[in-house]
Amino acid sequence: MSCFPLLPLLVRGRSRGCSDLFCPLLCMFSTSDLVLMNLLEVWEGRSCYCEPFRCIGPACGSSFTSLGAVCGKQRLCHTELPHLSFHRSSWLLLAPLLTPPVPVVTAPPCSLCPEGAHRFQWIRNLVPEFGISSSHVKVLSSPAEFYELLKVQIKTAKQRVVMASLYLGTGLLEQELVDCLEETLEKSLQAKESPDLRVSILLDYTRGSRGRKNSRTMLIPLLQRFPEQVRVSLFHTPNLRGLLKLLIPERFNETIGLQHIKVYLFDDNVILSGANLSDLYFTNRQDRYVLLQDSPEIADFFTELVDAIGDVSLQLQQDDTVQMMEGMVHPYQGDKVAYCEIANRRVMEVINSARTRQELLHAKTFHSSQQSNSVLSQQGSQASGGLKPEPDTWIYPLIQMKPFGIQIDEMVTETLLTEAERDARIYLTTGYFNLTQAYMDLILGTRAEYRILLASPEVNGFFGAKGVAGAIPAAYVYIEHQFYSEVCYLHQQERVQLQEYSRAGWTFHAKGLWLYLAGSNLPCLTLIGSPNFGYRSVHRDLEAQVAIVTENKALQQQLHQEQEQLYLCSGVVSSSTFEQPNRYVKLWVKLVTPLIKNFF
Repeated sequence: MSCFPLLPLLVRGRSRGCSDLFCPLLCMFSTSDLVLMNLLEVWEGRSCYCEPFRCIGPACGSSFTSLGAVCGKQRLCHTELPHLSFHRSSWLLLAPLLTPPVPVVTAPPCSLCPEGAHRFQWIRNLVPEFGISSSHVKVLSSPAEFYELLKVQIKTAKQRVVMASLYLGTGLLEQELVDCLEETLEKSLQAKESPDLRVSILLDYTRGSRGRKNSRTMLIPLLQRFPEQVRVSLFHTPNLRGLLKLLIPERFNETIGLQHIKVYLFDDNVILSGANLSDLYFTNRQDRYVLLQDSPEIADFFTELVDAIGDVSLQLQQDDTVQMMEGMVHPYQGDKVAYCEIANRRVMEVINSARTRQELLHAKTFHSSQQSNSVLSQQGSQASGGLKPEPDTWIYPLIQMKPFGIQIDEMVTETLLTEAERDARIYLTTGYFNLTQAYMDLILGTRAEYRILLASPEVNGFFGAKGVAGAIPAAYVYIEHQFYSEVCYLHQQERVQLQEYSRAGWTFHAKGLWLYLAGSNLPCLTLIGSPNFGYRSVHRDLEAQVAIVTENKALQQQLHQEQEQLYLCSGVVSSSTFEQPNRYVKLWVKLVTPLIKNFF
């Protein structure tokens, strides 16, 4: 069993970290609009609480007694700590723009951790652990491969298709996906009087409703043709309500919070990715993708997770209206606290029930393995033919839903960064380099080597755009330059290295990390999914990724090649990088970026 130190982590209710998504939306508005929005958030009461210290305790043989902190059960309110409460004076409305970051308290790394992949077994104190064979894992490399796999999987699905994404695009490639769904549903309908195939799609309400032709209009024909087999759920953040919802226009309202999970599963096959269902992600927008084949327990987990979020989401109707399930609290018209408590309970039920099932399965497998070994010792190797191979790869789903008080992904990521040993290497990539303050502090304050891959201005989707939108890449350059300056100030250039992805005609959206233990040339762990390691991922959006831990050299080699392929299209950042003409940042961009960085 593993032995890990307790890791106290301070939860910051309004830490001045960063955010990660939808920078393009900000180009439509003036600085005063953005400041007004931040003030409105405070007026809605979103900043008037504090939270206690929380501990990660992956000690051997112990349950995670602080899980209540993850679930938002130990939040301190202003009635309990009067000296920490905020009073809504006109001066304190400026607090979210002015407060400095709260430092993160960490414990020193543990020297007693077991070697190899088993050192990460502490994660199962938080989430279910799925042991599988590495032969069931396939790493994809290109958008075209991802798109073709989606179509093949849809056409061969027999029982379930579950897709969670930010949105579904409206182009020809997206229509082809919808046509595949229709074709498969039609075959299912003709095959039996009561067809088995069920299709569940989860999207974000604000992003999926943008424009006259949108994700909803793309999917309504399926609802009309197969009302008993198709469900379309549209998640609406509970934080966009009241005066905030009334004043913030379309597109810009997407900065408040989103459904950002990207999971695509077909029967017992699961695709984890950061890619959305849009033509760019099928052609020339680089992301990451991993296929988990013949993994029923993992497929069941993500089906239940999507169902849980769908239950607290708006349900799309055949006439393009939406309504909540009967008896469910409305996300922006109903009581916010009650809604978030229900959502928290639904999601945590999925996590905890899966964790219990897997623990029972592990115990059963352990006893069966002992009995099998006894039989083999008596009867010889001929009895081994029907035995299921021992797992050499473990999958841990990491969920982050701060609006519901669920912070598992944040806790695990911070612990991984903290516990990385000297001479270990972490390759971290994000399409939106806007790390939270906590992640930046850990990268700069720990001992491992870091190679951080980010998008160069040329692979930003708004590079060369007209008007204010053309300044969006400059905002990311400014954030990058600030971080690089801090690295240089601390004399960490050798240990922490920035690299910029650049590829003609492409944009960059890959996210995740690869962990190489000291002395190893291959990674034993990777994180892959939707989070961008920014403020939005941690505080605003619904996110999910998986930690894949493997002892298998062939799978480690796959992950290593994936990492190398991405980094091959990059160049190392140096001081001269920011002296290039295309890295010039105008003064107004420097002034505005600190005010809006928590919204993208």
